[in-house]
Amino acid sequence: MGGFIEKTGFPVTRGIEFDEIIDVRSPSEFAEDHISGAVNRPVLNDLERTEIGTIYKQVSAFDARKKGAAMVSRNIAAHIENSFIDRGKDYKPLIYCWRGGHRSESMATVLSDIGWRVYFLEGGYRTYRRHVIAEIERRIVLLDLVVLNGFTGAGKTLILKELRDQGEQILELEGLARHKGSVFGGDPDNPQPAQKRFESMLYDRIISYDPSRPVYVEAESAKIGKLNLPNPIWQKMKESRVIELSSPLACRAEYLTNDYKEWLSDLDRIENTIDRLKGFHSDKLLLRWKDMARSRQWTELTASLLEEHYDRRYRPEKEKSHFQKPSQRVEITRHDQSNLKACAEMIRSFRI
Repeated sequence: MGGFIEKTGFPVTRGIEFDEIIDVRSPSEFAEDHISGAVNRPVLNDLERTEIGTIYKQVSAFDARKKGAAMVSRNIAAHIENSFIDRGKDYKPLIYCWRGGHRSESMATVLSDIGWRVYFLEGGYRTYRRHVIAEIERRIVLLDLVVLNGFTGAGKTLILKELRDQGEQILELEGLARHKGSVFGGDPDNPQPAQKRFESMLYDRIISYDPSRPVYVEAESAKIGKLNLPNPIWQKMKESRVIELSSPLACRAEYLTNDYKEWLSDLDRIENTIDRLKGFHSDKLLLRWKDMARSRQWTELTASLLEEHYDRRYRPEKEKSHFQKPSQRVEITRHDQSNLKACAEMIRSFRI
């Protein structure tokens, strides 16, 4: 006796708990974005998908369907043998592709014929994507955002993590974007996600928050590395309450030197990044920074970059600042655990 296929939208509101969410799109489509928690079981890989598309355009739709059917059948057979063979009779997957078309229907049909209860996402990934955009816009206005602002190196990220450890809700934008928000902030070994994936991760966070409690977020520009903050989030941040973190230059330099220590073994990378500041500063100053790097004067280099570049280009108290004027200020005299804990406790007390 076979199973059956039930169509559903997103989000599923029937209280159904799936054993697995299966994305049958190609690996590159999945990498760009996917429903969080989904696994990739492509019925066509990237090369096969390109080949079928070429046949469709250059030969005929009929020939493309024949060739595609053979590829899809082989790939589904391989997935059954490698991924589904040990599943019990009560297995319940949700399946989706790009727009709820042939790829997800093919997988759903075969799994249903085996005898499993299969759920099929109508509209596919596009349905999910529309939901993500709409829900970010709808839910962000309901949240009580509290923006932590301050000079570069003041310790915004450290305070966010301490607030999280004390049970508060936080939105760590730099962590999700995998970028520290400055010209030195990228990591070639851990590249940034695609824009759509970034937005899906933001969605996951936003829908998890209790709107009756504050959500602390670090002050960022509208662009973090190559990624853009969704405009509803950016607009909400600009109108939200601000707490300013201040810290002496020497303290910030010491903290950032330790925070960027993975850079210190790659002189070429440091010099190439300094070169990206050409046009903002004189060649003489750029050369001085490179000399500091070559002589391993890391703390001195960091302090000079802060004083000559970051502090001059970004001042929280400037009238042209995107954010509201601070309602409270907290000073961090040292970025050690006891000071961070005390500062986080003070920030929490502001809402009482």
